[in-house]
Amino acid sequence: MRHTLPIAPQFYVTAPQPCPYLDGRSERKLFTALQGENAKLLNDALSKQGFRRSQNVLYRPSCAECTACLSARIRVADFTPNKSQRRALRKNDTLRRDATSPWATEDQFALFRRYLDSRHADGGMADMDIFEFAAMIEETPVKSRVIEYSDRPGGPASSRELIAVCLTDVLDDGLSMVYSFYEPHRAGDSLGTYIILDHVAIARSMGLPYVYLGYWVPGSRKMGYKANFSALEIYKNGSWQDIGNPEDHSGETHPLSVDPIAEQVARIALPEAHPKGS
Repeated sequence: MRHTLPIAPQFYVTAPQPCPYLDGRSERKLFTALQGENAKLLNDALSKQGFRRSQNVLYRPSCAECTACLSARIRVADFTPNKSQRRALRKNDTLRRDATSPWATEDQFALFRRYLDSRHADGGMADMDIFEFAAMIEETPVKSRVIEYSDRPGGPASSRELIAVCLTDVLDDGLSMVYSFYEPHRAGDSLGTYIILDHVAIARSMGLPYVYLGYWVPGSRKMGYKANFSALEIYKNGSWQDIGNPEDHSGETHPLSVDPIAEQVARIALPEAHPKGS
């Protein structure tokens, strides 16, 4: 007799910290460990419910007085680039893409440091050293790839200049862009936009329906750019829905309307383990 066992991870909540996206607010995360033989099943299931991966942890915002952070994904089949996005494709059409195993290199770290120092010098990763960077890239219990973009497409790998990098998870229904960074002196080339557009192309070639972008935060200058992509869905009130008019999502939530942690956890749909026995 074959049977399945439920996957029953333990969920925890972080202590409140200053919100990195909206001034005057604090953030809190609901999280669980991602490990063992069922890590992929859990990552696939929770990614569909607004969770994100960071190394061997899955997390979702669970703030006491705010629900502004909304998980966002692009419907690949319905996506059409706008004029500025087509321009970004043309600007970067000489870049070479290479997909590798999740292995950190000195060139990646040097680019990562230039990117942080230029764009996020006061962010939470500002003090990350090479060992922490290697952990971010390499500590993954699921199917992940490092997508590298480099110049000089016709030359040998040793002669190419690394321009951009994205750590990407391969889910059962899409690609999840875990973290990306790029050469800051080429900010005018819209490299961040280009990386997303190329992931849409990769997902389309693989027959995957979605590209997961992380969190869209209405009112945040850092995260607002995601609303510029067509066919964008957000995870809100327990389901995926078309973003519609971005201005309709103010992110303002009265504290009494935020559900208790226990109720949030109870509504999480957990996958079943692989069949055991016979």
